[in-house]
Amino acid sequence: MMQVVYTRAVSAGAAWMTMAVVAVAAIVGGAAAARAAQPPKQPDLLGSALEGPMKGVEDIVFAVRPFGTDGHWYANISYYAEDENRKTYLPGGRLCRMNLRTREVKVLLDDPRGNVRDPFVHYDGKKILFSYRKGGEDHYYLYEIGADGSGLRQLTSGDYDDYEPIYLPNDDIVFVSTRCKRWVNCWLTQVGVLYRCGPNGENIHPISSNNDHDNTPWVMPDGRLLYMRWEYTDRSQVHYHHLWTVNPDGTGQMVYFGNMYGGIVMLDAKPIPGSDRIVAVFSPGHGRNEHMGPITLVDPDAGPDAQPYAQHVNPKPVWRDPYPFSEDCFLLASPQGIELMDGGGRTQLLLAKQGNMDLHEPRPLVARPRERWIPPRTDPSQATGRLVLGNVHVGRNMVGVKPGEIKKLLVLELLPEPIHFHGGMTPITAGGTFMLERVLGTVPVEPDGSAYFDVPALRSLFFVALDENENSVKRMHSFVTVQPGETTGCVGCHERRETAMRPMDKALLAMKRPPSRIQPIEGIPDVLDFPRDIQPILDKHCLKCHNPEERCGGFSLAGDHGPIWSHSYINLTHRKQFADGRNEVAGSRPPRSVGAVASPIMERLAGGHKDVKATPHEIKMVRYWIESGAVYPGTYGALGTGMLLRSIQNKPVAYGDDWPETKAAQEVMRRRCGSCHNGNTRLPMVLHQNASGYSRDVVFNLSRPEKSFFLLGPMAKKAGGYGTCQANARPPKGQDGVPEIFADTVDPDYQKLLAWIARGKQFLREESKRFDVAGFRPGEPYIREMKRYGVLPANLGPNDPVDPYATDRAYWESFWYRPVTQSARSDP
Repeated sequence: MMQVVYTRAVSAGAAWMTMAVVAVAAIVGGAAAARAAQPPKQPDLLGSALEGPMKGVEDIVFAVRPFGTDGHWYANISYYAEDENRKTYLPGGRLCRMNLRTREVKVLLDDPRGNVRDPFVHYDGKKILFSYRKGGEDHYYLYEIGADGSGLRQLTSGDYDDYEPIYLPNDDIVFVSTRCKRWVNCWLTQVGVLYRCGPNGENIHPISSNNDHDNTPWVMPDGRLLYMRWEYTDRSQVHYHHLWTVNPDGTGQMVYFGNMYGGIVMLDAKPIPGSDRIVAVFSPGHGRNEHMGPITLVDPDAGPDAQPYAQHVNPKPVWRDPYPFSEDCFLLASPQGIELMDGGGRTQLLLAKQGNMDLHEPRPLVARPRERWIPPRTDPSQATGRLVLGNVHVGRNMVGVKPGEIKKLLVLELLPEPIHFHGGMTPITAGGTFMLERVLGTVPVEPDGSAYFDVPALRSLFFVALDENENSVKRMHSFVTVQPGETTGCVGCHERRETAMRPMDKALLAMKRPPSRIQPIEGIPDVLDFPRDIQPILDKHCLKCHNPEERCGGFSLAGDHGPIWSHSYINLTHRKQFADGRNEVAGSRPPRSVGAVASPIMERLAGGHKDVKATPHEIKMVRYWIESGAVYPGTYGALGTGMLLRSIQNKPVAYGDDWPETKAAQEVMRRRCGSCHNGNTRLPMVLHQNASGYSRDVVFNLSRPEKSFFLLGPMAKKAGGYGTCQANARPPKGQDGVPEIFADTVDPDYQKLLAWIARGKQFLREESKRFDVAGFRPGEPYIREMKRYGVLPANLGPNDPVDPYATDRAYWESFWYRPVTQSARSDP
């Protein structure tokens, strides 16, 4: 017999309360039995827990919703870049509570077209904070509701998503929000970072400047917030998403566990009552949908890098949303439903999932004590904060760095992306950084290795240690943020985080003076652009030998376009002429292994290569281009445009696969080239495809098609070609010598191939212009988002010109902190 539960439920389509009769089967999304059936012979963990660590807990609250459409742990809010009508979520959401003794479930809110997530119970146990997307609306906002289902009220609004909220001890709220107006640098969904607001949703402001996601904040007993921070400053984008702490006002950001070693996403971390340890989900690799992973206990006593101090409670990668009562008792979600787990990893199913509606975020509906309150340490009237460095020569992996050797710190800023279209860094770099890195300038380092300087507040900054010749000695692969008026610092350069400042006989030299101001680097753009700033230097000093005709050394440094990058850019990259961070797994690299000092091109330009001798200004330009990530475009307006790459904007016809010229060229290649070029020596059958052993950006010249290696290779030398295809050709039976593929340019098949490449040139010149082509206009998704951010006017016409460099600058300047007057402060 089906049990019927009477409950007060909030109707999603009305503002009033309505009485609802709901069957348990409907509550959990199915038509099965009213009570959640437990598998036979399960241990009675709940009975023991209710008499022990869960004593006093009668009810829990949880969310019900289907999994999202995207496999990434973070891609469950908002829409995809190429189409704002394509959502990451599926409809269906409820907020429920369940009595642990009777297993009766009550619906507090039911919205078949909406979504409910992230319930958080107030300290008094009488109300619930959660994130809710109403049916028919696009965004998640913060809501509160009484524990009995009464008093639903909306706290936030706007053209953004607010989620993962928690109460602070003073009743303010910290949450994750897309109000930061940026997109994942390696995916086509939006970013959410930490924000804070008042109890009624007032005074919303960021406490993080991260360019990628912050997730799952939680208050620790000492008042700090524990959360996941994802970052990849000149290192792998899929390895570094670890645990950090921060004060409620955003000050004191510090790694908690794991940032030196990649391969795990550490989510849903919470302190364990009566213990110094925390529990978290260690979602494998780059993370799994809805944060799934092993339940793991972390002991911070040995510091943030002690991997053995993280131990799995249950290694199965299926658990979600743990809530600890002790080291031996965890409430959590799984693919089966809501479960209880003990310290040995044994589980008991408390409520079974039915149908496609999963159960999420179980929390005890009970009063609890408030954590310690950390008073504000910011001064909103200040535009800057201050950083103190004890001794830059001290730290891990600093072998060979002599005291006094480092003279300056180069200060760089990571610039957020307003849009992104795919899982790579294209076209910003070819295997390097995903972000533009802005050169702010330098600050001095004193002879004792100390530094003390002002930095702009709420910006993502990192540093490069420079010697007296401005060569890079050591590079930071993380970022730091200071709040307005905050003073913080570090012991040394990449020092172990459990290291304290050693006692000193004398005060730091840098602290005997006022803080330094960042000094801009004269004559250097703050955001460098390869075609604009570097290519003219190559044209002047390198092109007479490294051109498409001569190809000294077997490569060209001409600025001619390939399908994605220029010939010069891709050749410098593939021939390792500059040493950037690359998209690699690395925590702390050895001294002088990254940057201009490790880049062969610097020696060549300085006189170490034949008669090349660049001017000091030219050398400086190349130096700071390398130090700022060695990017190709100096604008995010280049994203999603000006490339023959299949994954951009989901329009494969635009990449040339279906052009008549492509079909004709494919027929020629099969007929004239197929006997030799097959298997490991295949030819590119479309312009966005690499050839065996060659980049598409070397093979095809979309500025001067007749200069393409693809055409000159099989062309006879006497006709101006390279004649390189002869090496693999076999002479016909009875003939001596090796036949030439193309004796001259009159060959009809040569003309078909030329027409194919010329069609690619037309595409980049007329249909999808590259950022360095006259008349370039960024793609529509970029313009759409810039309008949404208020950077571009809403009435901008489809043919109105858009300067991508000026638009980018207006965009990232919009994040600059503006000091507020004392009367405007609302922080307690």
